[in-house]
Amino acid sequence: MKQIKISDAELVLMEHIWENEGIRAAQLVQKGKEEMGWSRNTTYTLLTRMVEKELIRREDPGFCCSAQITKDQVRAGQTNSLIDRLYAGSRQMFLASFLKSEKISVEDLEEIRRMIEEEGR
Repeated sequence: MKQIKISDAELVLMEHIWENEGIRAAQLVQKGKEEMGWSRNTTYTLLTRMVEKELIRREDPGFCCSAQITKDQVRAGQTNSLIDRLYAGSRQMFLASFLKSEKISVEDLEEIRRMIEEEGR
């Protein structure tokens, strides 16, 4: 799975594209204006950049937008980026920090343990 780098602004648009595959750019302009206060030009600039980065595909007529990446790809990329920046790439340090700072139920801990055991096989 290739590592995906995506900005927060691009993620806002991707959420709408994932929810409404084939959404028109004009609809995204409206969503960007309502939710983020973006101008038409801001949204179109972001969409053009997203096409160039191969995050989305533009289909004409109507500049319809379809995702070329999945949420899982974005999550993995963002997680790896966070771990690299804040924990010098150490997954162990990341997990230790997470477990110390979060209130995790016994059930959740058991599920995490099960997942770790499955990955180790």
